[in-house]
Amino acid sequence: MAALALSACLQTASAEASPQKADDQRWSTHYGPQPPGPLTADGELFDNNADTAATSPSRRPQLPFGTRVQVTNVANGRSLVVRINDRGTFVQTPQEHKCLDLTDGAFARLGGSLDPDVGHIVVIERVLT
Repeated sequence: MAALALSACLQTASAEASPQKADDQRWSTHYGPQPPGPLTADGELFDNNADTAATSPSRRPQLPFGTRVQVTNVANGRSLVVRINDRGTFVQTPQEHKCLDLTDGAFARLGGSLDPDVGHIVVIERVLT
């Protein structure tokens, strides 16, 4: 499902090799417009307004489905808790940290622009469960 995202998620090779910290700064993107009806990787009906997210399959350690993550926009301090219910394939680059791919609704609630040209925000990610 997240592979259909219009926004790419960027990640660093160095973050890949090191274990995740409790609070980790990284880029977050959004799915972009999606047709109604697809299922997420955990089998749920996709809701682009829900507080849910996808993680990269290359993430180590992988976040299990159902994991709750507090996401805070570094630029404005807005925060919300999302639940992991999807996986996605993301573009990699040595310049940026790996990310979450948020639903459009969650991304907008954090203050992100849904314009694909600026479709990312820098966030602090804190795994809760």
